[in-house]
Amino acid sequence: MRSTPRFLQGVYSFEGKGLDAPGLLDAALAYVVPDGVTAQTVYLRAGNSAPELVCLVLVRDGQPMRYFPIGAKGDTHVALRVVEDLEPGTAIELHAAAPVGVEVTVVVDLGLVEVE
Repeated sequence: MRSTPRFLQGVYSFEGKGLDAPGLLDAALAYVVPDGVTAQTVYLRAGNSAPELVCLVLVRDGQPMRYFPIGAKGDTHVALRVVEDLEPGTAIELHAAAPVGVEVTVVVDLGLVEVE
């Protein structure tokens, strides 16, 4: 069994449209599990520069999979203890939400592992 780490990372800015209106943060934060491997998300680290709560949402094939609230001017590190196998072809995206009109910059590091 061989494993390969994959990372969705970066610093991204957006304007909030409501905590109930998450949207794709950036195209660089999308990942499709390649043929021949199974993937798992293993951790998320993120920081929030805004003076308001923001929420990152891990989306699987268009449906919310995990929610990660990040407090005002705060950060989080979540080691995902409950992991699910993501089969080949599964699409993962990281979406973000913030209160209407709030200007946000988030630092994101989502770790995945591919297993052959």
